[in-house]
Amino acid sequence: MRRGDYDAWLSLGRRRSVLFLVGLGFLYVLVVTVEVPFVVRSDPDGGESDFRDFRGDGLRRSNLLESGEEVEGRRAPRRNPLRLGISPSDGDLRSQSVRMVSGLGFDKESFEKNGGDELQKMSKVAWQVGKKLWEELEAGLVKVDADDEKPKNQSIESCPHSVTLTGSEFMDKGNVMVLPCGLTLGSHVTVVAKPRIAHAEKDPKIALVRDGEQVAVSQFMMELQGLKTVDGEDPPRILHLNPRLKGDWSGKPVIEQNTCYRMQWGSAQRCDGWRSKADEETVDGLVKCEKWIRDDDDHSEESKTTWWLNRLIGLSRTKKVMVDWPFPFVEDKLFVLTLSAGFEGYHLNVDGRHITSFPYRTGFALEDATGLSLNGDVDVHSVFAASLPASHPSFAPQKHLDKSSRWKAPPLRDGPVEMFIGVLSAGNHFAERMAVRKSWMQDKLIISSNVVARFFVALHANKEVNVELKKEAEFFGDIVIVPYMDNYDLVVLKTVAICEYGVRVVSARYIMKCDDDTFVRVDAVVAEAKKIPKGKSLYVGNINYNHKPMRTGKWAVTYEEWPEEDYPPYANGPGYILSRDIANHIVLEFENHKLRLFKMEDVSMGMWVEQFNNTKPVAYRHSLNFCQFGCIPDYLTAHYQSPKQMICMWQKLQLSGKPQCCNM
Repeated sequence: MRRGDYDAWLSLGRRRSVLFLVGLGFLYVLVVTVEVPFVVRSDPDGGESDFRDFRGDGLRRSNLLESGEEVEGRRAPRRNPLRLGISPSDGDLRSQSVRMVSGLGFDKESFEKNGGDELQKMSKVAWQVGKKLWEELEAGLVKVDADDEKPKNQSIESCPHSVTLTGSEFMDKGNVMVLPCGLTLGSHVTVVAKPRIAHAEKDPKIALVRDGEQVAVSQFMMELQGLKTVDGEDPPRILHLNPRLKGDWSGKPVIEQNTCYRMQWGSAQRCDGWRSKADEETVDGLVKCEKWIRDDDDHSEESKTTWWLNRLIGLSRTKKVMVDWPFPFVEDKLFVLTLSAGFEGYHLNVDGRHITSFPYRTGFALEDATGLSLNGDVDVHSVFAASLPASHPSFAPQKHLDKSSRWKAPPLRDGPVEMFIGVLSAGNHFAERMAVRKSWMQDKLIISSNVVARFFVALHANKEVNVELKKEAEFFGDIVIVPYMDNYDLVVLKTVAICEYGVRVVSARYIMKCDDDTFVRVDAVVAEAKKIPKGKSLYVGNINYNHKPMRTGKWAVTYEEWPEEDYPPYANGPGYILSRDIANHIVLEFENHKLRLFKMEDVSMGMWVEQFNNTKPVAYRHSLNFCQFGCIPDYLTAHYQSPKQMICMWQKLQLSGKPQCCNM
């Protein structure tokens, strides 16, 4: 889910006899008192960029990047504006895939009642900061030298062989130990701690009530996290280890292990006291779950002392008796836990005994585990990590980029295309974009330019990230930079830009929006859109009906922001398709200052489609195969896929021709 009044346009004035046209995107910059729209285009082949203020009586269709498509019954002229330092042939806007655009605002009065004031203020600040950042970048005031690509004060000691923290030090650091360079084969982490006495759980979402009484709870969570994966986001849980002494729904002690990437949990591995089945796969030769439940053949409660005595005198040889260790964690009793990294997975030993083994999941690497977190009903005495790697392959996120010409965007064709795919991304998502380029962007429909895909990225708070982003955009030619400081609540602005690009630049029959962690089966998605007869308006995706705004919690929406009790039908944001006429309607409403915006971009799209549906029927096509959470068999799109999962899914698709998931 994703989170606008200008008085008048500033006139252009005749400068240097060159009329520079406003570039793609047309994103709403919602300024309360004054707007200063601007455009920046950077040549993919390394040419100079142009940065100008535009003045005039309004940004009309003739000022947009139009590609000769039909607009309201007339054919729009093809534009080929000049710009400083670029020859006319180089100035063809359709060949420029790096642009920044600021568009018009909207009718304040029509939107103010729905929270427009706050969104306007936020947009104004985001645009002003973004404009300043881009000016500095263009003026060469922000540079990244070779030495700057490494974190400040980085030295050989940046990758220590071991890290040690006392319990108090660990607590002072927020119960997190930083593993600067991640883990490597043979690395191990040892924790000395003591589980707390069980207590009555107060959280109603967790508390279990039996016969009017709350069940006592004692559990803790130890996690290997990817602290350096993406700045500003919740780190992925590369390994989530959750021993539940008391309080599990089963009523028995359990150790649960799992992974989580962008709120998407994998399949949990639960060890509940029974040894893994004989036919189940092992991890480096060790079983996934050891047994800790005592189970004599006759189910007697024979003590260990009696068992050994009977064995010594020969009585126990007449029957098979198995005595196993108890649950490895006991309330108020010290334990020594060691987590080690093997060839095939993680291995957990407690007090010298192997307890569980958890196979590595596709999408994560040992080097990604750059932090250890420990929370819950446990008191930590000390934490020690050793056999750590001496170096890390990707201190700087941009090192994920593979600057080979084979990954560059193919040239645009002269005529219309079948589909345009706009991919929402963040400035520092270098690895995500590279994985998309190496996977589904290699589909034959994209290589042939019958389908066009572009990343839409706003400016980042880190100036160095913007420098690297500009370099990346100029090299690959597949990034559209929009002119504001990135903000979750302003993602809707990128969505408007996607519609404008799809309609005005590449003249696409269908426009699709997705995220940079969404894997797209391009051919199957195009085929899905074609199931609706040609000429009909369509809205295709995983559509939510009768959804209500959440008024409390992390994703709360106030009545000022959304006064209605229900949302309109809307497709989940990770992947949906529009017909060209709907996208064109959105752009025209945008130009006429009539487009109502909402901080959640997928809900905004549902609102716009509903408005269009009032004038022309729209075919809503719902499909669960536009998977909102993770990956399912026969997916059309799969969300929350890590870069490594992207590559894995592409390889499986090429080898078998069938859509297969890589989240196990």
